Amino acid sequence: MISAAVGFQCPDCVSEFAKQTRQHEGPYGGTRSANPRLTTIVLIAINVAVWALILVVGDALTGLLSLQPGGICLSATDPTRWYPDATTAARCVLAGGAWQAGVASGAWWQVLTSAFTHVAPMHLGMNMISLWFLGPPMEAALGRARFLAVYLLSALTASAAVMWFAESTTQTLGASGAVFGLIGSLVVVGLKVKADLRIAFIWLGINLAFTFLNPGISWQGHIGGLVGGLAATAIIVYAPRKDRGRIQWAGLAGLAVLTIIAIVVRAAQLG
Repeated sequence: MISAAVGFQCPDCVSEFAKQTRQHEGPYGGTRSANPRLTTIVLIAINVAVWALILVVGDALTGLLSLQPGGICLSATDPTRWYPDATTAARCVLAGGAWQAGVASGAWWQVLTSAFTHVAPMHLGMNMISLWFLGPPMEAALGRARFLAVYLLSALTASAAVMWFAESTTQTLGASGAVFGLIGSLVVVGLKVKADLRIAFIWLGINLAFTFLNPGISWQGHIGGLVGGLAATAIIVYAPRKDRGRIQWAGLAGLAVLTIIAIVVRAAQLG
């Protein structure tokens, strides 16, 4: 294994990525990115811009963008208080509170915007550092469009897991789910090229242990993102060469549809 600033890279993966940069078409059908850091830079810029906007606008924007499965009724005078029995906007008004909408009450955008939302500088910094080191090699291997698809699908599956397995009043935010998806993506590519991933699995295990041992971390989002990254990348790298592009995009679209259906079903239950 080759030590990197965050985690490890397997030599076979690095070799495969280097080979990719000398070819017009990558081993998995993606067109070579002239600058494999570009998409990562754009993603980081969006995350930083949203964080800066929250600093200017305030907590109201955090509530608008972060993921809340069912919504929450906050005190109109004290944002640290909330009314657990007021589970709908109508009940919240009767209780004298201020309703903060969630996915089940119409804020569908939160399933993606939450992945670009941070409040604490440390949270933002850790996620962006991880993205900086994981993103470019994965874009080099998969191509820009496929890399972005894996990233966004990981964010979406992370939100689906939060919808199903977290409390309906939970507020979840951050790029961690999508970053875990990139970890899963790296593992799949490493398995495809038959790399030695023992240290990578140890590193992943440490991250998972930290996830479950820290009550302030959304294990649902991390596991959901990891599963999404594994599934999306497997669709890409194990697609047969014949008609590969069409099969890959059909598979990714199918994964997206299934994830959206899961979110819609859960939102209907919570609503």
